[in-house]
Amino acid sequence: MHQSLRARVPAVSADLLRALDEPGEALAPAALAIARIEYPALDAAPYLHRLQRMGETAAVRLQRQSDAALQPRIAALNAYLYEELGFSGNRAQYDDSRNSFLNEVLDRRKGIPISLAVIYLAVGRSAGLHLEGVNFPGHFLIRAFSEREPDELIVDPFHSGALLSEVDCRQLLRQHLGEDAAFDPALLATATRQQIVVRMLVNLKRIYVRMRSFPQARFVADLLLAVDPSALSELRDRGLLAYHMEDFAAALRDLEAYLRLMPREESEEQEDHAAGQENGEEEPSESSQIWEHVKALRRRVAGFN
Repeated sequence: MHQSLRARVPAVSADLLRALDEPGEALAPAALAIARIEYPALDAAPYLHRLQRMGETAAVRLQRQSDAALQPRIAALNAYLYEELGFSGNRAQYDDSRNSFLNEVLDRRKGIPISLAVIYLAVGRSAGLHLEGVNFPGHFLIRAFSEREPDELIVDPFHSGALLSEVDCRQLLRQHLGEDAAFDPALLATATRQQIVVRMLVNLKRIYVRMRSFPQARFVADLLLAVDPSALSELRDRGLLAYHMEDFAAALRDLEAYLRLMPREESEEQEDHAAGQENGEEEPSESSQIWEHVKALRRRVAGFN
């Protein structure tokens, strides 16, 4: 099982990067590439065709609102997606990994904020709406705007397309980050396609780690590094996942690279922590723990040679 997953990493990485290099902002091809982690034989074409048909139907619905303000057109899209088609946020099984795979979300019509947002963005844009993703902490959102109107709308794809005020956003932030979380309008900045895909992958990796599905989590870390080779935290995590799987040589490569590439000030801080530890002065820092792992791995790998 582990080896078959490893063997599929290059092909899925290539599919994902190809989708991210396509012109425009379409997310569905990248989301369906990610789904091949769990569904290796997945044919994306029928799902892309389904989204296209949904977009065409939504366009007909919205034509009846062609002269209306933005809010009635959003209401028409919401009625189509959530009332007519029955999409909904999967509150009962939020951490089900199927909520992260676009094929499953389209088939089951249940998902989490970001996977439902992929569908909302695809269908809404096809219907002629101006929509953007918003990488809001803890809960992915959508911005709708119009060239004719100064106001923008913040849409919650998880809660049936509910419109959120700034007060709602502040409350949502506190719900996810705690009562002391400070709201900043910059938290509602537009997310790029790459940022959205990275967030989808990070969510999925977290679910797999919680499930102790380490081979799949490592697969996701591979994809994250393919999308952003400079992501040091993903290099660290991939090394730790390899360590859990007792792939000690791969773990050593990644963790040594992580320590080598770590910014100099962090590296010096790690050395200070290590020295303080030896004197019994400080609790171990994350980087000093990684260094301890590296030393143990060097001994193990040397023993195998």
